[in-house]
Amino acid sequence: MKTPYDIVKSRYVTEKARVLGELKDNKSNPSVAKCASPKYVFLVDLKANKQEIAQAIEQIYAEKNIKVKAVNTIITKPKQKRVRGRIGFKSAFKKAVVTLAEGDELGETV
Repeated sequence: MKTPYDIVKSRYVTEKARVLGELKDNKSNPSVAKCASPKYVFLVDLKANKQEIAQAIEQIYAEKNIKVKAVNTIITKPKQKRVRGRIGFKSAFKKAVVTLAEGDELGETV
């Protein structure tokens, strides 16, 4: 049986992930102002499904009593890299964009 930390590996912080997290605070654009629910991006196990990811996130952040509203997943394919003249591959990974219920926050600044 997998633990929640086997399913959710880490938070994935990039510029795009930060923009997703800050959409709920942006009121200047009317189409973006509809996004009242915060979104966070996590690196997850390649074999994990959306229900397992949602349950793992809720278990990890149980003390904050958060509810997962939706989970969207993206699998990035391995990219070809050249190291010292030889061809290798960068590992594939799976990202999960987790939408929390309105009013919930992880509150972590990264």
